[in-house]
Amino acid sequence: MKFTPEQYKLPDVSMQPFLDDEEIWSFIHAARPSLEQVEAVIARSLAKNRLNLAETAILVNATDPEMIEMIKAGARALKEKVYGKRIVLFAPLYVGNYCSNNCRYCGFKASNKKAIRKTLTKDELIANVKALEEHGQKRLILVFGEHHTYSPEFIAETVKTVYDVKKDHGEIRRININAAPLDIEGFKTVKESNIGTYQVFQETYHHPTYKVCHPSGKKSDYDYRLTSLDRAMEAGIDDVGIGALFGLYDWRFEVLSLLRHVNHLEACYNVGPHTISFPRIQDASEYDLDDSNHVTDEEFTRLVAILRLAVPYTGLILTARESEATRKEVLSYGCSQIDAGTKLEIGAYAENPDVNQNLNKEQFKINDDRTLAQVIDELLEADYIPSFCTACYRKGRTGQHFMEFSVPGFIKKFCTPNAMLTLAEYIMDYASDSTAVKGWQVIERNLADMDDEGYKAELMNRIERIKQGEHDLYF
Repeated sequence: MKFTPEQYKLPDVSMQPFLDDEEIWSFIHAARPSLEQVEAVIARSLAKNRLNLAETAILVNATDPEMIEMIKAGARALKEKVYGKRIVLFAPLYVGNYCSNNCRYCGFKASNKKAIRKTLTKDELIANVKALEEHGQKRLILVFGEHHTYSPEFIAETVKTVYDVKKDHGEIRRININAAPLDIEGFKTVKESNIGTYQVFQETYHHPTYKVCHPSGKKSDYDYRLTSLDRAMEAGIDDVGIGALFGLYDWRFEVLSLLRHVNHLEACYNVGPHTISFPRIQDASEYDLDDSNHVTDEEFTRLVAILRLAVPYTGLILTARESEATRKEVLSYGCSQIDAGTKLEIGAYAENPDVNQNLNKEQFKINDDRTLAQVIDELLEADYIPSFCTACYRKGRTGQHFMEFSVPGFIKKFCTPNAMLTLAEYIMDYASDSTAVKGWQVIERNLADMDDEGYKAELMNRIERIKQGEHDLYF
C-alpha cells in the first residue's frame, strides 16, 4: 500500500504501517542525477529545508567523485551553520542482556548458549553509575534486552535509581532509553520517570530482509516495531530516536526509509525524531549473516553526509562501533552526538575488566575503546566543544517546542553557550592539566566569536561562577 503526501495528513495514518518497499525503490530507480541537480539539492538543504525523498534519492545516486565531494562539503557547511562546533557526549549503560528474540546479528539472541546472561542488581547499577560519574559523564543511555524481565515498571524504577545516584560533583542529568517497543500504557509508565529520548531502531526497513534477520520472538513483528514510536508519541514521549543497522540491506534503501519514517512522524505528530542513528554491522557472538550488503567506509561516510543534508535539524548519533579514524572523519559531516568511554559488558564500568573484549559478554564488538578523557582531549585538539548539555530537556525545549527553537536557527544561541558551561564544569572537576589548558583556549576562542556583548557578558559571568565552585548553570 502506497501513501501519498496528502494521505499523510489524515489522522488515521498514525499508528498504521506506512512504508512500502516498492515506493522506496521507485525513488532510487528514478534518480539519475546531473551535477546541476546535485548542486540544487545541496543549496536547498543549506537554506535549512528538509529534503524530500526525490531530492534525497538524487544525493544517494550521486556516484561521481566530484558530486560526492560536493555532498560532503555541503554537509560540513550545514553542520557548522546549524550546530556550531559542539559535540554532545554520552555513555551507554547496559542494564541487562536477557532477550526473547533471535536476531541473527546480535550476541544477545535467545538461542546463543554461549552468551553470559546478567541483569544488574540495584547495588551493581549504583556502582556502575558512580564509576561513570567519577569520569565526568552526565548523559547516559540505558540499554535493555527485549525480555519480560525488563517491564515498563522495571525500566522506570531503573531510571529513578540512576537519577538519584550522586558521586562527589557527579550526577546524571539526562537518561535516554534503548529498549523494546511498548504499548501506550507502557510508554506512559516510562515517561513518568522523566526519561529523555526513547530509541527504537527498525534495524532494516526492507520487509523480506527483516523477516530473514528476525525469525522469532516479538521482534519478528515488523509492523509492531515500525509503529512503536507512534505509540510513544501517543503516550506523550515527544523525543524519540530512530535508526537502521547498516549492512543488513542496501544502504540506499535504508537512508530513504529513515527519511520516510521522519515524514510519517512529522505528518502525524508535527515533530520528527529527535535523533537518527546509523550503526554499522559488527562482529558478535554467534553472528549468522553473510556480508552481501556490507557498507564500505566510503559508502558510510557518504550516507552520513547525505543524512545530514536530508534532515538539517535532527541530531545524528555516531557510536563506538566505528573506529577512531572513521569517527574523526565523519564527525565533520554532521554528527552531533557520540559515545565515549564505552563499555558493553554488563557491569563493566565498575568492574574495570581487561581491555580485551569478550564477545560472549557483549552485544557486538566495538572499535573505539578510548576513555572519555581521551575523546575530550582529542575533540579539543580538533577545536570542537565537548558538551554534556541537558538544558533543552530540562527547560522543556523538547519535541515540537524544540523544533520551534531549532528550525529558525535559534538553538545555536543556546547550544554553544551551554556547551561552554558544561565544558568549564568538566575542566574544573575532572580534566588533567594539559586538557584544562586546551579547554580554556577553546572557550576563549568561542567567546571571542560571540557578537551579542550582553549575552557574552552573562556567559562569562556564569563561567566565573563555575570557577568558584558552582555547578549546573545553563541558559
